Amino acid sequence: MAPFELDQPRNLAEALSLLDADDARPLSGGTALMLMMKAGVLRPKRLVSLGKLGLDRIEANGSLRIGAMTTLRALEKSDAVRRGWPVIARTLRTLSNVRVRNVATLGGALAHADPHMDLPPLLCALGARVLIEGKNARRTLSVEELYAGYLETTLKRAEVITHVEVPALGERGASYLKCTTRSADDWPAVGVAVVLDRAETIFVSAATDRPTRLASLDAIEGLKIEGDLHGSAAYKKHLLRVCVKRAIDEARNARR
Repeated sequence: MAPFELDQPRNLAEALSLLDADDARPLSGGTALMLMMKAGVLRPKRLVSLGKLGLDRIEANGSLRIGAMTTLRALEKSDAVRRGWPVIARTLRTLSNVRVRNVATLGGALAHADPHMDLPPLLCALGARVLIEGKNARRTLSVEELYAGYLETTLKRAEVITHVEVPALGERGASYLKCTTRSADDWPAVGVAVVLDRAETIFVSAATDRPTRLASLDAIEGLKIEGDLHGSAAYKKHLLRVCVKRAIDEARNARR
């Protein structure tokens, strides 16, 4: 790993100022970033830790507001999440392993933009939004709008995710279903999130380069499927035909 400097700012303004440099990257949980640095894929000269900015709170007051530095394990164990958004807690139980969930953060997981992540398609289907702070402005995007492609987001230079807001689940039925080729906590070959209200909201991932909205079951045939180590494009398309139907059934059962 190439040498780097570590900054630990104590307020957001300082963090954003430090990030306004070509050779700086934000550090949240670091579970993905460190692997990429060890592999030589990324060689930042400066890491700016977001760990001391107080962005690790979970608040439920109608909607759910989650600080970007909240660990996935804290989100999984939150009583408020289990009561109001049980589909999120269920999804987290098979997201990697508990050692990773103890360190990885929600904001880091979203900003990494790996299409194999489990939470992004679910948050997209739930209608969640990300709050983003920059040096000169703040903005809000839907989680769906956050993604531009494989490992690409629409975040600008010196911008960070500060919070994620999830609307109340209410009477909606919701499910997340993933199919892996190894253990249950492995990266998915395909992931499917479904939320049922007056209509079906369906997002698929892992088979596509970003969380992708699916208009109907018939739309699977027109998807650009990405083959990888977890399965060929043809195999993943077959999995989607099966998994989308199962996820819809699970969401219907959750609604009863």
